[in-house]
Order: sequence, then C-alpha cells, then structure tokens
Amino acid sequence: MSPIPLPSSVDEVLRLLAAGDYVADRSLATALFLSLKLGRPLFLEGEAGVGKTEVAKVLAKGLGRRLIRLQCYEGLDLSQAAYEWNYPRQMLEIRIAEAAHTLDRARIEHDLFSERFLVRRPLLQALEADPAGAPVLLIDELDRTDEPFEAYLLEVLSDFQVTIPEIGTVRAASPPLVVVTSNRTREVHDALKRRCFYAWVDFPDAQRELSILRAKVPAASERLSREVVGFVQKLRAKDLFKIPGVAETLDWTSALIALDRTRLDVEAVESTLGILLKYQDDIARVRGAEAEALLAAATAGPAGT
Repeated sequence: MSPIPLPSSVDEVLRLLAAGDYVADRSLATALFLSLKLGRPLFLEGEAGVGKTEVAKVLAKGLGRRLIRLQCYEGLDLSQAAYEWNYPRQMLEIRIAEAAHTLDRARIEHDLFSERFLVRRPLLQALEADPAGAPVLLIDELDRTDEPFEAYLLEVLSDFQVTIPEIGTVRAASPPLVVVTSNRTREVHDALKRRCFYAWVDFPDAQRELSILRAKVPAASERLSREVVGFVQKLRAKDLFKIPGVAETLDWTSALIALDRTRLDVEAVESTLGILLKYQDDIARVRGAEAEALLAAATAGPAGT
C-alpha cells in the first residue's frame, strides 16, 4: 500500500483539515503546506485550547500516517523522549551467562548494548520507516520542558537523527512530519525556532468559531451555537486570568446540550461557568451583573456583533 501523497497546494491543505472537522484560516494552512512541501518542522505557538495539537492529529488521520506524540513536561529527559536501555533484561542476560559459565565480558558487553535491548521512545520511533509513509511527530507543549532538552532537540529537528553513543547515529530514511507546539508559558530558544517554520494560532473570530462549533458539535441548535459564540467572544475581551479557548467553547456547548438547553439564559450561564472558566477568581468576576451584561450583548444580534 503506497502512502497517501502530501497536499500539493494550500487549498488542498484546507480541504484535508476540513475533512477532519478542523476549520483553519489560510495563514495557518499556508504555513502547514510549506512545512510539508519543504520538509521543515512546523512550530505552532498560541494560547492553550486554540487547536494547535489538533492540527497534528488531523494531519496524521488525513494522510493515513501514524501519530507519535511526545507530551512534554518539566524534567523530561532522553530516557523518556528518545531511548533507554532495558536494564532488567540486561541484568537477566548477565545472570544467565554467569549461570551457564559462558560469561565472555567483551562479547556480553557488545551484546548488551545492541538493538535487542534498546527501548525506543517517541523521538526514536519517529525515525523508523513505515509502509504508510513517514509518521507525524507531535512534540506537544515544548515550553513545559527545560532548556537543556531543547538543545538536544536541535539534532533531531535539523538532521532528523538521534545519536546513541553505544550504537552510533540513527537517521530517518524518510523524515517525519514534525509539529511542535508551545503555549508560550516561557520563550523557546531562537536556535530551535530557526529550524522550524512558525505560525501563531490565535483565537478564532466569531464566524470561524461558529463554523468550528457547527462541525464539532452538530447537535447544538443554530440559536444556541450563535449565542454561545457571541458570549465567549465578548468574554475574551475581559481581563481574565485564563481566557477560554475553543476547547472550552466546545465543552460548554456539549454541557448545555446535556442539560437540554436550546438557548442561553442567566441560570444556564451561572450554573455552568465552571466548564467555561477554570479559575475561581474568573468565575467570581463574571457572575452576577457581568454575566447578565455579557448575555445581553451576546443575544442582542448575530454572534460577534
């Protein structure tokens, strides 16, 4: 089975994303097209919940490729990101050799650090050949890691290879399609950004958010969808600790449907703010007169007006 070919134009990228219910603007589709066309990693930056991770998921599904996800966190090291040696199996091999009185130190050392005892983690897995085509490697929330790990990634993102001291350099026969995301909780080093094409993923405008909502939560009535989008769009203009993303819009709408709501009212808003907002200070600020004002603005006309 031959791999599905990569999109040959920006319009094809838009259609591929739309087929996965991802409503992208043209600037993001252009950055993704150029990344695929020129074989460069794509660095997506933006607030949490705006759909950065979803780009990689939809891309993998649309191209029929394997998705390999490296979820980043503070303290992430090579043993979890790239590879490690299977220490228990190595120890077992030594004991078996000792019990059989066949322990040849030079041979056993050579055997212990061979492919047989190598545990492949996401970065190394992404370099493996695949009949369906090179996998999509998602390096998610890179800003959560430490700077030394960024430095290690430079080799992976520039040469698509991993150096293992005991074995040598493992290179990708066909470079993976790499998507790196960051919520910008800290600045990522310029050296890493230079190896990538960059795109800022912003909150969608009202019309695009409404299209996303229609695609992702088709059970929502047209009226509820417009009122939800209108409310969220107005809410994002407020001084909040954490502005709700598209993910929260979708969750909130699904929750309202589960409560058999077909339109927004003060009671519905007040009782479900914990789904839309994630901090008590923000909830307290929005409740009461502020919620009523936002609701009045959201229901006064078309979403976003």
